[in-house]
Amino acid sequence: MTELEKYINSYFGVEQEDLMLISSLFIHQTLKKGDFYLRTGRHCEKLSFIKSGMLRIYITTEDREVTQWISTQGYFITDLSSLVFDSPARWTIQALTDVELYTIRKDDYNQIGNKISKWHLLEKLFIAKCFTMLEDRIFSHLSMTAEERYNFFFKQNRELFNQVPLQYIASMLGMTPETFSRIRRKAIS
Repeated sequence: MTELEKYINSYFGVEQEDLMLISSLFIHQTLKKGDFYLRTGRHCEKLSFIKSGMLRIYITTEDREVTQWISTQGYFITDLSSLVFDSPARWTIQALTDVELYTIRKDDYNQIGNKISKWHLLEKLFIAKCFTMLEDRIFSHLSMTAEERYNFFFKQNRELFNQVPLQYIASMLGMTPETFSRIRRKAIS
């Protein structure tokens, strides 16, 4: 069983036959460090599961880059709005390391519902899981101080602090690099 099949099975409890059909629609893909998965303004035509590596989701504004998320092994990656609504992508997605992915093309994704009767329920659960993660992030930004956000994120993602540029984490947490450094110095001492 591939990592993708294990993930789908553990979260959604898919029957073996359906699991094999879903996973057969995904192709193995690799990206080298620095390669782009997607660029802002283009249409996203795929959804991928990260087998290994890290991708950064960000946007460039007039005066800075804003990191929305750093996606790691065991997570799905896409610009959901672009994929579902066929709109130009809001986000740029770039490999921070060499990355291995299982990727499904939009056309194949859209056909799963015709092949698997439970797909609409599974898709609903997947989107609900994404929405819940988003709600948790919003809640932390609204209810926690910068120091509390830093400490919470550090406890949950300790390994990232040694693997990605810290300014990306600062941006993702809604902090300036200076605030992030000050909080980090305090936490280390």
